[in-house]
Amino acid sequence: MRVASWNVNSAKARLDHISDWLAADSADVLLLQEIKSQTENFPRDVFTDKGWHVAVHGQKSYNGVAIISRHPIEDVMCGLHGDADDEQARYIEATINGTRVASIYLPNGNPAPGPKFDYKLAWMDRLYARSQALLADEIPVVLGGDFNVIPQDIDCYDPPGWVGDALTRIESRAAFFKICYSGYIDALRALHPSGVHYTYWDYQAGAWQRDNGVRIDHLLLSPEAGDRLVGVGIDKGPRGLERPSDHTPIWCELATPETVNGRPADKAVADRQATL
Repeated sequence: MRVASWNVNSAKARLDHISDWLAADSADVLLLQEIKSQTENFPRDVFTDKGWHVAVHGQKSYNGVAIISRHPIEDVMCGLHGDADDEQARYIEATINGTRVASIYLPNGNPAPGPKFDYKLAWMDRLYARSQALLADEIPVVLGGDFNVIPQDIDCYDPPGWVGDALTRIESRAAFFKICYSGYIDALRALHPSGVHYTYWDYQAGAWQRDNGVRIDHLLLSPEAGDRLVGVGIDKGPRGLERPSDHTPIWCELATPETVNGRPADKAVADRQATL
């Protein structure tokens, strides 16, 4: 099962891009962020008419997350526990084919320090608490989305230029790695421990043309999901389209109990582990 994450920076503005990408068999499950749509206004018919299943947690004009899946979406949870006053639509979670998936749009946090950064860190504390509850279930879990965290300097085209930014501050990185060190793996770094890999390029200053990017979109896997990881990648194609999102999709492939690309799943997992 291929699970992808994509901050589309407005689902309506990028509707054709999303539809075309899914039509190309690019993913079985797509986690969307920053859909910028109220739940009832999300263009779900575009997808359900083609056989896709859809779950949405939206709000007017800002934020918003969604899940689009080839398979039935079960046990949907909207919002992150721990703050009854938080009305921002940044988290949706569901079960698909026995795997628990979450689409996450983590707060940016700038300017830092300040109230927005405090909100970001508090939100990450709540995410950590939820991640631990999911670990305790001992099931495959994929936490995917725009984390608004640049984990390491290698994940940024200009580390000195980002010093002090909420995406690189030590507090943000520590909160991110706290989740990883608790048992989750960064899918991309599990298979590509070195090298430059970006998921976001600003619209300004020719960032895309110059490859001045950062890696802020991540797929974190529980041990049960990590054991079945057989592939991971970043699809830069959508970023080069006309009127694109400033993010591009990141995906991971998980072996199923049956087969992956025609091979027995156990063999696919063994082959992946042999490359680590």
